[in-house]
Amino acid sequence: MSRSVAVTGMGIFSAIGKNLEENHRSLIHGKHGLSYPEILETVHQNLPIGEIKSTNSDLADALNLDKNHAFTRAALLGTIALKEALQNAKIEDFINIGFVNGNSVGGMDMTERFYREYESNPANRRFIQAQHPGFTTEQIAGYFGIDNYVTTISTACSSAANAVMLGARLIQSGRLDQVIVGGTDCLSRFTLNGFNSLMIYSEDFPKPFDSERKGLNLGEAAAYLVLESADFAKNKEVLGYVSGYGNANDAFHQTASSENGEGAYLAMQKALETANLNPHHIDYINAHGTATQNNDLSESRALIRIFKEMPAFSSTKSFTGHTLAAAGAIEAVFSLLAIKHQQIYPNLNFNSAISDTRLRPVTELKSTKIQHVLSNSFGFGGNCTSLIFSKDE
Repeated sequence: MSRSVAVTGMGIFSAIGKNLEENHRSLIHGKHGLSYPEILETVHQNLPIGEIKSTNSDLADALNLDKNHAFTRAALLGTIALKEALQNAKIEDFINIGFVNGNSVGGMDMTERFYREYESNPANRRFIQAQHPGFTTEQIAGYFGIDNYVTTISTACSSAANAVMLGARLIQSGRLDQVIVGGTDCLSRFTLNGFNSLMIYSEDFPKPFDSERKGLNLGEAAAYLVLESADFAKNKEVLGYVSGYGNANDAFHQTASSENGEGAYLAMQKALETANLNPHHIDYINAHGTATQNNDLSESRALIRIFKEMPAFSSTKSFTGHTLAAAGAIEAVFSLLAIKHQQIYPNLNFNSAISDTRLRPVTELKSTKIQHVLSNSFGFGGNCTSLIFSKDE
């Protein structure tokens, strides 16, 4: 497990931009992508979401798909983001490449639209089978002809981060030299209603780590990284390295994090160990930071347990909303952009620190020296994953 894992390409599609350039521009100008529902058909018109303002037809047309396609919205977003990542990495041969995709919503948006017509409208039954997250992965893989190693990870909000971890392990073990990793999720009525019913959804824009935070806002997005063994990528531009990773579980509650952030603490500890780094080596933390009462306090306590001196940190979910399974990949891209441009992106809407922890995130764009970035993604069921991206091997 000694081979270095290089990132040679990235692609992203989110509410703050349809590609890398647009996302970076939004981050440096503090421009969030939260608005009210226009594409998603919902009675909750008062709930802000990070919605991509393109219809499924628009997305399908951009990919030149046949009108009778069965692509889910998550697959459409994922295919567009993956296309950019492959172009970025100059990948054209898919014979020996692997694909690890994080997804949780799958084709749920199509199921809730068509299930009442299952008997009366047989033509739309192709979307019913699309509910399974693995179907979305197969759609994306099929578009590019990837069939060597294809798998789906569905661990709620840590899905894409776990995809990055698995991809890195496949390379380090010598199983593969190239792996595409990341995740995609779309908005659906089911998820919006579900988070709202948990009473953790905010009618305002999110305020991660703020004492007056009222809850999260959902978003939709897709992002992918192309990982290659450092030897295999010798003649390519390297955007950074996956130097560390860790996964742990609170085993505390179906949806809530433990009060002292045990799962988060163990995940960060393991990531530092695999990267052979000490806490003081971390220059920036892209926090999970969902803006819920439970998560932000739990994560803050875990951070204090790891770091004697707190590095600069922020939650970029204040830009995109919480993109569920895609979050780990979205924030991996933002972490690598931070390394590339030597910038820390702001935590929007912050005013006052949580009284129990007194931690204050970065609230304005900051230029500084960045060698190592820690990125946290914590899912329901206590599935916690931390990744470390580094500028050099």
